[in-house]
Amino acid sequence: MDKFLQAAIEEAKKGLAEGGIPIGSVLVHNGKIIGRGHNRRVQQGSCILHGEMDALENAGRLPASVYRECVIYTTLSPCSMCSGAILLYGIPKVVIGENKTFLGEEQLLQERGLEVEVMNDEECIEMMETFIREKPELWNEDIGV
Repeated sequence: MDKFLQAAIEEAKKGLAEGGIPIGSVLVHNGKIIGRGHNRRVQQGSCILHGEMDALENAGRLPASVYRECVIYTTLSPCSMCSGAILLYGIPKVVIGENKTFLGEEQLLQERGLEVEVMNDEECIEMMETFIREKPELWNEDIGV
């Protein structure tokens, strides 16, 4: 398995262990993780701390030139908010663990010229299917339903 996707999965598992939603992300620059995060909406009482947003936040303030050389890995297809941040900062590639349980804004990202790679990782799929089955109300809240 790709070591960066594995790192994103580890972040998702941290979120689940904390009582949150199991979505993780890492931001990679030149083969090195510079930001990692997981969905912490529940833990922090936040309306925006999805996994990708947390990874970007934890990477800290960076020059635009760095973002343009990054790849963001996420265990789940990015929603509108996270896709917007990816577009805003000009991150050129997104690697997605799975999009079976939730299809985000992949088409928009591709239309805007980003490379989008979907791994269809069984661990990511199983983790989200289990979570959605066990906590549908929390999942619906996370996706704005």
